[in-house]
Amino acid sequence: MKPETLNFFDKVYEVAKQIPYGRVTSYGAIAKFLGATKSARMVGYAMNGSHGKDVPAHRVVNRKGLLTGKHHFDGTHLMQQLLESEGVKVVNNQVQDFDNVFWEPS
Repeated sequence: MKPETLNFFDKVYEVAKQIPYGRVTSYGAIAKFLGATKSARMVGYAMNGSHGKDVPAHRVVNRKGLLTGKHHFDGTHLMQQLLESEGVKVVNNQVQDFDNVFWEPS
Protein backbone atom coordinates (compact mmCIF):
# COMPACT_ATOMS: atom_id res chain seq x y z
CA MET A 1 0.00 0.00 0.00
CA LYS A 2 1.32 3.42 -0.91
CA PRO A 3 1.90 5.82 2.00
CA GLU A 4 -0.60 8.34 0.62
CA THR A 5 -3.36 5.75 0.78
CA LEU A 6 -2.81 4.87 4.41
CA ASN A 7 -5.21 6.34 6.93
CA PHE A 8 -3.81 8.69 9.57
CA PHE A 9 -3.38 6.03 12.26
CA ASP A 10 -1.50 3.78 9.85
CA LYS A 11 0.80 6.68 8.96
CA VAL A 12 1.42 7.25 12.67
CA TYR A 13 2.26 3.56 13.11
CA GLU A 14 4.71 3.67 10.20
CA VAL A 15 6.56 6.60 11.81
CA ALA A 16 6.53 4.98 15.26
CA LYS A 17 8.06 1.81 13.83
CA GLN A 18 11.08 3.90 12.78
CA ILE A 19 11.88 5.11 16.31
CA PRO A 20 15.25 3.57 17.14
CA TYR A 21 15.71 1.22 20.08
CA GLY A 22 16.62 3.24 23.18
CA ARG A 23 15.17 6.48 21.82
CA VAL A 24 11.84 8.29 22.22
CA THR A 25 9.84 10.83 20.30
CA SER A 26 6.76 12.89 21.07
CA TYR A 27 3.18 12.84 19.87
CA GLY A 28 3.72 16.34 18.51
CA ALA A 29 6.90 15.42 16.62
CA ILE A 30 5.05 12.62 14.82
CA ALA A 31 2.13 14.93 14.05
CA LYS A 32 4.49 17.62 12.72
CA PHE A 33 6.32 15.09 10.54
CA LEU A 34 2.99 14.00 9.05
CA GLY A 35 2.09 17.62 8.26
CA ALA A 36 -0.62 17.72 10.92
CA THR A 37 0.99 19.92 13.58
CA LYS A 38 -2.24 20.32 15.56
CA SER A 39 -2.93 16.59 15.71
CA ALA A 40 -0.71 15.48 18.60
CA ARG A 41 -3.79 14.26 20.46
CA MET A 42 -4.79 12.13 17.45
CA VAL A 43 -1.31 10.60 17.50
CA GLY A 44 -1.98 9.72 21.14
CA TYR A 45 -5.26 8.06 20.16
CA ALA A 46 -3.39 6.09 17.51
CA MET A 47 -0.84 4.94 20.08
CA ASN A 48 -3.65 3.85 22.40
CA GLY A 49 -5.01 1.66 19.61
CA SER A 50 -1.66 0.28 18.49
CA HIS A 51 -1.31 -2.63 20.89
CA GLY A 52 -0.86 -5.89 19.05
CA LYS A 53 0.26 -4.14 15.86
CA ASP A 54 4.03 -4.46 16.42
CA VAL A 55 4.26 -0.72 17.10
CA PRO A 56 6.70 0.47 19.81
CA ALA A 57 4.12 2.77 21.42
CA HIS A 58 6.19 2.88 24.61
CA ARG A 59 8.71 5.07 22.74
CA VAL A 60 6.17 7.87 22.23
CA VAL A 61 5.88 10.33 25.11
CA ASN A 62 4.66 13.89 25.53
CA ARG A 63 6.73 16.96 24.62
CA LYS A 64 8.21 17.12 28.11
CA GLY A 65 9.19 13.46 28.20
CA LEU A 66 6.32 12.43 30.46
CA LEU A 67 4.86 8.93 30.13
CA THR A 68 1.34 10.25 29.61
CA GLY A 69 0.26 7.09 27.78
CA LYS A 70 1.34 4.69 30.52
CA HIS A 71 -2.23 3.93 31.61
CA HIS A 72 -2.91 2.30 28.25
CA PHE A 73 -0.35 -0.45 28.85
CA ASP A 74 -1.07 -3.67 30.71
CA GLY A 75 0.42 -3.45 34.18
CA THR A 76 1.11 -0.38 36.23
CA HIS A 77 4.67 0.25 35.08
CA LEU A 78 4.95 -1.62 31.77
CA MET A 79 5.70 1.47 29.66
CA GLN A 80 8.50 2.47 32.03
CA GLN A 81 9.83 -1.09 32.17
CA LEU A 82 9.95 -1.33 28.38
CA LEU A 83 11.84 1.96 28.11
CA GLU A 84 14.26 1.02 30.88
CA SER A 85 14.91 -2.35 29.21
CA GLU A 86 16.18 -0.29 26.25
CA GLY A 87 18.43 1.83 28.45
CA VAL A 88 16.13 4.86 28.72
CA LYS A 89 16.17 6.19 32.28
CA VAL A 90 12.77 7.14 33.71
CA VAL A 91 12.25 8.91 37.05
CA ASN A 92 8.81 9.93 38.35
CA ASN A 93 7.20 9.00 35.02
CA GLN A 94 9.54 11.28 33.06
CA VAL A 95 12.29 10.36 30.62
CA GLN A 96 15.63 11.61 31.90
CA ASP A 97 18.21 13.17 29.57
CA PHE A 98 15.27 13.77 27.23
CA ASP A 99 17.17 15.96 24.75
CA ASN A 100 19.76 13.23 24.17
CA VAL A 101 17.34 10.32 23.76
CA PHE A 102 14.80 12.31 21.71
CA TRP A 103 14.46 11.18 18.09
CA GLU A 104 13.13 13.63 15.51
CA PRO A 105 11.30 11.92 12.63
CA SER A 106 12.78 12.83 9.27
